[in-house]
Amino acid sequence: MVGLHAEREPNIHPDMLTSTSMQRSEDYGAVAKLFHWTILALIALQFTIGWLMPDIRRGMQPETWMNLHLSIGLLILTLMSLRALWRLVHGAPPPEATLPQWQRFAAGLVHLLLYLVVFALTMTGWFFASMRGWTITAFGMVPVPRLVAEGSQIGSALGRWHGTLTWVLLAIIGAHVAAALAHAFVFRDGVMRRMLPRVGG
Repeated sequence: MVGLHAEREPNIHPDMLTSTSMQRSEDYGAVAKLFHWTILALIALQFTIGWLMPDIRRGMQPETWMNLHLSIGLLILTLMSLRALWRLVHGAPPPEATLPQWQRFAAGLVHLLLYLVVFALTMTGWFFASMRGWTITAFGMVPVPRLVAEGSQIGSALGRWHGTLTWVLLAIIGAHVAAALAHAFVFRDGVMRRMLPRVGG
């Protein structure tokens, strides 16, 4: 009797194994999740600092809030570049099997726009700071080169897009969050769960 009990297999239905393995294969990996949530937190912090900064005046030099804003912007640019490289090398998990084609297209478009707008937003901020002749030292440690000369017309033109792109990014993030919440509470599928940190096994 002891031998029979020792060899008995756990009572697991094959469908449970299929469901679990599929769910995990459709999740984003730990590195992709770390990039996602770290960049999201930095962008939220960046918007907060943007509201706290003083108005920019002719001849002013960047003070504490502005220096921090520029430093975080460069950090976001670095992390987004690394995230894009990671995704090119490792790819992304397959889309949720139950998603209709239009939702897959919309999700891909929103992700692409997020990448493009974040890159454009950080770069226009860098052009703007360079055009004003500011000396940028990221977090007080790493000197950052100027992209254009002080007073550059190109730098000025690109810098003027910075404020507009801020509102564009807010709109895209709003659409992204609304879609995630809809999947979680309306459609009740596994789309949002794919990017949530996994606790346990």
